[in-house]
Amino acid sequence: MRSKYIETAGLALTFAVHTWYRVFLGLLLVCAACSPKPPDTIPHALVKIQPDQFPDFTDDMSYASLEAAIDQTLDYLSRLDSSTPFCFGPDVFTASHMSKSVRAFRDLIKQGLSADEIRKAIETSFLVYKSVGRDGHGSVLFTGYYEPTLKGSMQRSQGCPYPVYGKPDDLISISLGLFDPRYAGEHIIGRYVDQTIVPYYSREDIDCKKRLREKGCELLWVSDRVDLFFLHIQGSGRVLLEDGTVLFVNYHCNNGRPYRSIGKLLIDEGRISREEMSMQRIRAYMRDHPDEIERVFNHDEKYIFFRLVDNGSTGAIGVPLTPGRSVASDLSIFPKAALAFVQTKKPLVGEDDTIQSWETFGRFVLNQDTGGAIRGPGRIDLFWGSSQYAEIAAGHMKHQGTLYF
Repeated sequence: MRSKYIETAGLALTFAVHTWYRVFLGLLLVCAACSPKPPDTIPHALVKIQPDQFPDFTDDMSYASLEAAIDQTLDYLSRLDSSTPFCFGPDVFTASHMSKSVRAFRDLIKQGLSADEIRKAIETSFLVYKSVGRDGHGSVLFTGYYEPTLKGSMQRSQGCPYPVYGKPDDLISISLGLFDPRYAGEHIIGRYVDQTIVPYYSREDIDCKKRLREKGCELLWVSDRVDLFFLHIQGSGRVLLEDGTVLFVNYHCNNGRPYRSIGKLLIDEGRISREEMSMQRIRAYMRDHPDEIERVFNHDEKYIFFRLVDNGSTGAIGVPLTPGRSVASDLSIFPKAALAFVQTKKPLVGEDDTIQSWETFGRFVLNQDTGGAIRGPGRIDLFWGSSQYAEIAAGHMKHQGTLYF
């Protein structure tokens, strides 16, 4: 009986291996047929600049928050092999070099120097790189994100009917680089159905057709569907339970579907003008037109799955984000955890929480996160935190600026 069982299991395993091989081979053939030939040379996102091209490095915040963000970067770097490479345009530095450089900068700002003195120290001791931006001339679009607070419950109820889902058991992520080095870093996300891989459920499938209802992957439930949608956009948040307990949820993974902006949809349809577009304006439109919620939200097929964490927002490099100091970028072209300097605009808000004007500012930041809509050398998302000001700034920020590493 034992030998027969082993033989049968071996046949089943062989069948499964060959089945998966055929699936992956098919996927690779599709990718090879549909993907254009990679270009011989790829323009670098960062270019080294000379001291006479440096910004003035005036920082509008306290260095205490900068030190906190630097410590998080150092924690990340300490967990890597010392030879791990980091690319700054055509130049490559090791994790060990990165750590020494960031420590040296932290020691510098502890000396109580003026902005001019810091600039001179950077000129003599650091290399500076500038993003080529969206246009090849350094123009970067800055947006913001924040950590929202939602009302919720650990049990589904009439007051909290909308689930926040964790990662479903049937979600599969396939690394194509394992099968062809040309696709290193590329993944396909889907489900295994009838010996093939199919796309994972869309937002409409999950929220309207309830495809996950009986799978037991609900983490908790929240009271407001619009708030839940924007939790997906922000990627993390706080959930206030009935007894006053605060839980933190953070991005875990997604369904592999493409991100499509509902803001652009509403502009294209003439529902909201481009000039008045903001997160707050979208919220107001959805509350005034509840019959359009499903149609508009389903336009964005991408769906986020969360996990419960002990603290607040955690970035893509696995460290807590620092309000005003952490940024999200395209980590495929910009160095993870690196020190950067940004110049753009921030809102000045009155006592009635309305924006009075926009003010140009400069600030040192750390590249600690990424986002589905943050792609290319001309996009940066600044993390503002969880305050009322953070929500206002994140919801309205859409300004050009410059980025230096």
